[in-house]
Amino acid sequence: MSVPLGLYKIFIEVAKCQSFSKASKNLYITQPAVSQAIMQLEEQLKARVFTRTAKGVILTREGELLYEYASSAIKLIEAGEKKLLETQNLLTGELQIGVGDTISRYYLLPYLESFHKKYPSIKLKIINRTTTKLCNKIKAGTIDLAICNLPIDDSQIEVRNCMEVHDIFVGGKSYKQRSKVPLSFEELSDLPLIVLDQNSVSRRYVEQFMLKKGVKMRPDIELGAHDLLLEFAKIELGISCVIKEFSEEYLEKKELYHLKLQEEIPSRYIGACYLKSVPLSSVAMTFIEGLQLPIK
Repeated sequence: MSVPLGLYKIFIEVAKCQSFSKASKNLYITQPAVSQAIMQLEEQLKARVFTRTAKGVILTREGELLYEYASSAIKLIEAGEKKLLETQNLLTGELQIGVGDTISRYYLLPYLESFHKKYPSIKLKIINRTTTKLCNKIKAGTIDLAICNLPIDDSQIEVRNCMEVHDIFVGGKSYKQRSKVPLSFEELSDLPLIVLDQNSVSRRYVEQFMLKKGVKMRPDIELGAHDLLLEFAKIELGISCVIKEFSEEYLEKKELYHLKLQEEIPSRYIGACYLKSVPLSSVAMTFIEGLQLPIK
């Protein structure tokens, strides 16, 4: 049995008003249209739902039973419509974001603060994982979007560039003189290298670029965090491959020195990633658009 929802709405209004004429005024339709709708409902249900009286109409036993369930169902639908409208207007909702530790600290924090102040009723859920694991969570549907190191080569994932970054090599104070003359890739490979572990997108990007130049990277130390790269280079354990934009404080204080290359590594991006096959919610879309604007 498939009864149009509109018939139930008319039925509920008639039951509340106990009158076809009053219901027609409230619904902004003609009284004959109301009568026709109730007749159609009774025909489809094969039951009388109203008893006609001189003063109007009253529910039959079958009508009372139907009214109890139909009114509850309509209220739930109306509540759902209200919640949907609130979400579209960013008055309520939830956003699940995945991000790595380094991007959280050096890039995402001011955007999270700005978004939360502007939309305090939106609940933010944030998890920290590597880029590879975040992509898996996107495809599993357990997060709405992720802010990741790019490039990512996955046909299921849509990527939107947010911030341009540059991979550079830095060394401690003993490398001050060497920082004045650009290094060849061969000279670079002879130095003690400190890099992120092999699961890192940043590491793979630099490694592949150097391979194209005929040099295989043979790191002496592999670490799991960008901050450790900076600190290990600072205490002279070697030269670290870091993101320039996230290392400015060390460079400005001259705790580390940028070792320029004869051919610099091409820039890449940090970006917002989400599933191609699932449309973004208005909350997620607003958040991503905010990432591409300067923080005020």
